[in-house]
Amino acid sequence: MTRLDSLFIDGAVAPAHGTDDLAVTDSFTEEAFASYRSASAADVDAAVMAARRAFAGWAATPPAERIAAVRRIAAALREQAEALTTAISREVGMPRKLAARIQVGAPLAAWDMYADLAGDFEWESRVGHSLVQQVPTGVVACITPWNYPLHQITGKIAPALLAGCTVVLKPSELAPTSAFLLAEAVLRAGLPAGVFNLVHGSGADVGEALVRHPEVDMVSFTGSTRAGRHIAAIAGEAIKRVALELGGKSAALVLPGADLAAAVKTTLAGCMLNSGQTCSATTRLLVPRPLLGAAEAAAVDLLAAYRMGDPADAATRLGPLASKAQQQKVEGLIAGALAAGARKLGSPADLPPHGFFVAPTVLADVTPDMAVARDEVFGPVLVLIGYDGVEDGIALANGTDYGLAAAVWGPVEAATLAVARRLRAGQVDINGAPFNPAAPFGGFKKSGIGRENGRYGLEEFVEPVSIQLPAAFIETLH
Repeated sequence: MTRLDSLFIDGAVAPAHGTDDLAVTDSFTEEAFASYRSASAADVDAAVMAARRAFAGWAATPPAERIAAVRRIAAALREQAEALTTAISREVGMPRKLAARIQVGAPLAAWDMYADLAGDFEWESRVGHSLVQQVPTGVVACITPWNYPLHQITGKIAPALLAGCTVVLKPSELAPTSAFLLAEAVLRAGLPAGVFNLVHGSGADVGEALVRHPEVDMVSFTGSTRAGRHIAAIAGEAIKRVALELGGKSAALVLPGADLAAAVKTTLAGCMLNSGQTCSATTRLLVPRPLLGAAEAAAVDLLAAYRMGDPADAATRLGPLASKAQQQKVEGLIAGALAAGARKLGSPADLPPHGFFVAPTVLADVTPDMAVARDEVFGPVLVLIGYDGVEDGIALANGTDYGLAAAVWGPVEAATLAVARRLRAGQVDINGAPFNPAAPFGGFKKSGIGRENGRYGLEEFVEPVSIQLPAAFIETLH
C-alpha cells in the first residue's frame, strides 16, 4: 500500500500530527490502495499562518509573475497526467477513458485558460476621478469534494493564486491523490513559501478548524448544501467572504415540438456521467404528459448501453460510486421511491461481483412530492415526470430548493429561448448545447453563492478598492 506524504506547509512537505490514519479506497476492488495521516488543529494553524505571512509579498507580486508561476504549475501537472488519471479513476469510479478527458484533461486546460484570462484582466481602471483597483481578498480556505477532485481544486486554486491570494487547500478525504500531486507541482514550480498550503482530514475536524480560523479571510467551498449552510453560518459570524457551490436537482424540460429522442438520449447521458456523481446533472426529465410513453420506451432502449464494470476496461460505460456510504444512500432513495409508487423501467441489471455499483436507473410514475424528485440523489438515477402545459412545466422545473443547472429542449425559435430565460438556474442548456468552461458556473437558491469559471471565477477572489483622486493627481496620470 502506498503511503502518501500528508501535508504541504510553508513551501515544504510536513508531517501530519492528527490522530486518524485515513485510507484511499479503490471504488471497484473495494480495497485500500493508499493511506495518509490527517492534520491536527496545530497543523491547520501552521498552514494558515504560513499563508498569512506570505500574503503581502504574493499580493504585491506583479500579475505577469503570478501568471508565469501558474503556467509552471500547469506544466508540472501535465507531466503527471497518467498518474492523475489512474488515481482519480480508482478513487471516484469514472471509467478511465472518460477520466483522462474529463477529470484530468479539462482541468489541465483550465490552468492555462485562467492564466490567459489573468493576462487580459483589468486590474486597474478609472471611474471619473476615482482609480479602481482589483486587489486580492486575502488568505483563502479552499475546501473541495470528491466527485471531480482535480477540476474542483483547479477552479479555486488557479484563480485565487492569479488574483494574488494565498491559499490553504483541504481536499476530500475520499479522493486526495490529485491534491498530493498538485503540491508536488507547486514545489517544482518554485512558488514562494506559504503561497500554497495543503492539509488533509475530515470536514468535521480539519475543515471546521480551517473555516473558523481568524486569519482566514474567505472560504471557497464545493460540496453538499448541508455543509455549505454550516460553513455560511460560521463565516457569517466572522463576516468572512464565502463562495459556495452546492447541490442541484436539475431539470431537462422537453417542450412540444422538441426532438424527443435526442432529449431523452442526452438527458440520460448527462444523468449517468460519472455514475450520476455530478452536481449539475440533469436528473429530472419533464415531458408533456401525452409523450410520457414514448419517453419511457426511448429510455428503456438506451439503458442497455450503460455497461457496468472495471473502470480500467475500455468497454465500461458506467463505473461504481465512490464509496459504500454513497452506494447505500442511493439505494435507499430508489427503494423509497418504489415504496411511494414509482416504477423502475427496464429489466433488472446484473451488478459486477464487487465494487460500489448502483445499476443505471430510470423511474417512471414519479410525482414532484417524492424525495427522489426533490432531493439530490448523486447516483445514476433519472426520474420521468409528466406535465400539463408549458406553464406547468416551467413551474415544475423551478419547483425545487435548488437552481444549479437546467436544460430546455424545443423548436429552434424564440419561444424556446423565452422558456430558457424563465428558468431559475445558473446555467441553462438549449437542445444539448455543450458546456462552456469560460461561462459562469454557479446556482440560485440552495445551490450556492457566487460563480466559478472564466473571468467570473477570477472575480470571486478580488475586492474593488476606490482611490479618489484630486485634480492635481489626475493630471499626473495622463
